[in-house]
Amino acid sequence: MSMISIKNLEKRFGKNVILHNVNAEIERGEVISIIGPSGTGKSTLLRAINFLDAPTGGEVFFDGVKLTSKNMDSIRRRMGMVFQNFGLFSHLDVMANLTAGPVKLLKKSKEEAEEKAMELLKAVGLAERARYFPRQLSGGQKQRVAIARCLAMSPEVILFDEPTSALDPTMVSEVIAVMRNLAKSGMTMLVVTHEMDFAREVSNRVFYIDDGGIYEDGSPEQIFENPKKPKTRNFIYKIRSFAYYVSGMNFDYVEMLSGIENFCFRHAIEKKSANRLQLLAEELILNIVAPKYGACSLNLNFSEKLGTYELSISYSGENSNALETAEDDLSVMMVKKSSKTMRHEYLDGKNIITLTL
Repeated sequence: MSMISIKNLEKRFGKNVILHNVNAEIERGEVISIIGPSGTGKSTLLRAINFLDAPTGGEVFFDGVKLTSKNMDSIRRRMGMVFQNFGLFSHLDVMANLTAGPVKLLKKSKEEAEEKAMELLKAVGLAERARYFPRQLSGGQKQRVAIARCLAMSPEVILFDEPTSALDPTMVSEVIAVMRNLAKSGMTMLVVTHEMDFAREVSNRVFYIDDGGIYEDGSPEQIFENPKKPKTRNFIYKIRSFAYYVSGMNFDYVEMLSGIENFCFRHAIEKKSANRLQLLAEELILNIVAPKYGACSLNLNFSEKLGTYELSISYSGENSNALETAEDDLSVMMVKKSSKTMRHEYLDGKNIITLTL
């Protein structure tokens, strides 16, 4: 018997159908990442499973028991949930956040609940923050507390709703580390995530959500390396690329560099390579293309299979290779020295310079 069975699940908001005919079997110990474009119902699926937004059709079973609004209070004690906005009680310190549920709902003594809470805080690296209030914690620390609070209820499965989306990129890794350890411990997890590195390396299965349901269900290897359906293939291509439009010399180059840094972080690209990509983009745009041609577009693609990075700059005008006409010889030399291959194409009125690293 599957731990969770989803049969013909439907969720509507008024006349707007978000999910329809969703079917899935989730086994105990599985780690399932749920990915897909924004607005396709990923978070709605989690909220329907635990009846935060009750389904408008279909059925959900937990260990063979059909979920209803009447039995969800007892089921939720076995099915924890971690939200993107942490959901901590701001007026309670960390210890009180962790012990409130076990004392009130599980009828544990305060001493027993605090002992368990301290064990969990040690596990997530926050034992020294037990008497801090949420306002005194960083975003990453708040989310680790939220995970520990969920674990304090001894759940059998945890639903994670984009647990890192509200975090600064520098804080994501500390939360992902805790989730990796949970997966290793055998915890059943359903994770709505934009962290593709986690989805590839930690998950047993990946649900790609589109067209109102589970559009494709497969192993990480299948979904990321050989997706069978066209929308999945298109999505995977897009998440492996970064695009930025430059309006002219006065563009926000800090925003562009931050975007490249975040792209590299999400794809676990080593720091040295990330710095080189940022430097190349800056030299190409600020010193070679934008001074002469004005507006241009940057595209960065990463091939995990080949282990290569491809950086391209496109700009309008007559057929002209900016690397050959640039006045800044030092920048051109730096770009050429840092690239494995270079090519210039002229397609549909646009010049495209492509570098591979």
